[in-house]
Amino acid sequence: MSKNAWHAFRTFWPLTKGDRRWLVLICLCVVIAALAETGAVLLFGELTDNALKEGSVSAFWGPAGKWLAMATFGALIGYIGNSAAVWVAERFVMRLRARIFSHVQVLPPHFFQRHRQGDLVTRLTGDVEAIEQMVVSGVVQTVSALFSTVFFFGAALMLRWDLALATFALAPLFWLAARQFASRIRTAARQERVADGAITSVVEESLGNVVLTQAYNRRRDEEKRLHTEARAWMRASVRGNRLSEMYEQVVQVMETVCVLTIIGLGAWEISEGRMTLGQLLSFAAFLGYLFPPIRQLGQLGLTVTAATAGAERLLEILAARPAVTDPPRAAPPDQEIYGVVEFERVSFQYPGTVTDTDLGTATDTDLGTATDTVPGAATGTATGTTPGGSTEAAGHGPVRPALRDVSFTARPGELVLITGPSGAGKSTVAKLLPRFYDPGAGDIRLDGIPLDALPLEFLRERVTLLPQETLVLHGTIRENIACGRPSATDDEIFRAARDAAAHDFVNALPDGYDTHLAPGTAQLSGGQLQRVAIARALLRDSPVLVLDEPTAGLDALAARQVIAPLRRLMSGRTTLLITHDLHLAPDADRILVLDHGRLAESGRHEELLVRGGTYSRLHGNGAARQLATS
Repeated sequence: MSKNAWHAFRTFWPLTKGDRRWLVLICLCVVIAALAETGAVLLFGELTDNALKEGSVSAFWGPAGKWLAMATFGALIGYIGNSAAVWVAERFVMRLRARIFSHVQVLPPHFFQRHRQGDLVTRLTGDVEAIEQMVVSGVVQTVSALFSTVFFFGAALMLRWDLALATFALAPLFWLAARQFASRIRTAARQERVADGAITSVVEESLGNVVLTQAYNRRRDEEKRLHTEARAWMRASVRGNRLSEMYEQVVQVMETVCVLTIIGLGAWEISEGRMTLGQLLSFAAFLGYLFPPIRQLGQLGLTVTAATAGAERLLEILAARPAVTDPPRAAPPDQEIYGVVEFERVSFQYPGTVTDTDLGTATDTDLGTATDTVPGAATGTATGTTPGGSTEAAGHGPVRPALRDVSFTARPGELVLITGPSGAGKSTVAKLLPRFYDPGAGDIRLDGIPLDALPLEFLRERVTLLPQETLVLHGTIRENIACGRPSATDDEIFRAARDAAAHDFVNALPDGYDTHLAPGTAQLSGGQLQRVAIARALLRDSPVLVLDEPTAGLDALAARQVIAPLRRLMSGRTTLLITHDLHLAPDADRILVLDHGRLAESGRHEELLVRGGTYSRLHGNGAARQLATS
């Protein structure tokens, strides 16, 4: 194995734990089957010399019966071994896919923004199966090829040691041939896997954006994209198959030369009386059996080489680390969680950012040094400098964090509205509270307990996030509402739907709560889907609620239809409402205005309007837009 292949094998071999006794049994079956084939070939030589050469029917039955019994026994053992091998291989694939999928589930949001979804799907399917060819099937095939080679070569030595040694001396030619082809096949396999992922991505993106494609007459552009990726895949696939086929043909010619050489030597030996016809035929048969496992060993090297390309792509996923983890020996607190949220001098910068534009954060290049006092803020001040000064990326200018020294407190029953210009860092607050990320500086606490001291599962059960995008699962409306609390009864689901003003339109559907939904569904309007999402959040009934642009993408009528359910959802909870839509601003207990990642203003609606600052400008722009569209 190459260094990369050996590393991949060692990484994935532990997944065979629990099935290794079956692997031992499979290898034992393989060895017994090879012995049975060896015995059958020896019986063929006996049959030739004692029955066929003499033309004796009576001498035929004994060797023929033994041969048939040996072949039947070998076939039975081969069936058991092959069936068990398929079972173990599929269990390994299932286990590996589950491990990769489980790892992907805990990776941070920016990982999925940097990898195309279709490519990740390909890694979880085709690349996983390539690893199985290396780790499970590869081990069985190696054992089969090695023992078959040993048995057939040993039997050939028993017949004529000199001819057997001459034959085996040619074996390195097969290894040299495999070595010559290995690197080129590996390159082609890697290119094919990458191109396969690109095709899946193009198809998935095109189907997901079919409305955009049709509305902007992009059909030919999308076809061109697919054609470009398909041609790249075709070139890599054809090149890989061409190399494999070339290797097969070269090996076949080498085998033919070896067999003809041995038959020529055997004919000369028979003419000299030093060999019988049965021995020559047995020896030739052993050659016929010997070369396939030798060829298989060479082909196995090529298979492992090709699988290494898939292994490298999976190892890239496994090398990605979660942004947050459970604290060591974390246990849920004994106290009841009421929902007091505290941000204390929180600063945050998205991982991997090396420019001033980062994953939807602010784009201001002026780090600033002045300290802004925030009138009316509950917990003091927000400063314009990050702790420790500005951040510098190697070889780049200053990188401005998404949040800088943000401090506030939200208490149970309070509605805290967070607003600001696009890219001011509002949605970053929504990512920090459920711990998709941890802050780079400062502390976030829930009822006085730092978030990173709480088990993730415990925390996320007590912080409900209603994301900006209305998320729909493949399933019924009942399953979509209950996904946050699968143990909920139908009565609880119906009550949540009523409170979310969704019950009436759901009941009006032909299948009611059993109506199947899917991402991108056109069965329900945007406002109706949002009310289903609100019912899901109501059913979860957690003490802290984070609403990220709950009326985004809705027209004025649909927005008004969800505001009443939103008010019911927010009642009695600690609610952080992140929005550009200021319809709910007069109802807010406090408004936080973020600008360039800093907390620029804090206060009630009337106070901030009078102040004439950032909020006043945002409110005026929003009112002007509303007037223009009314």
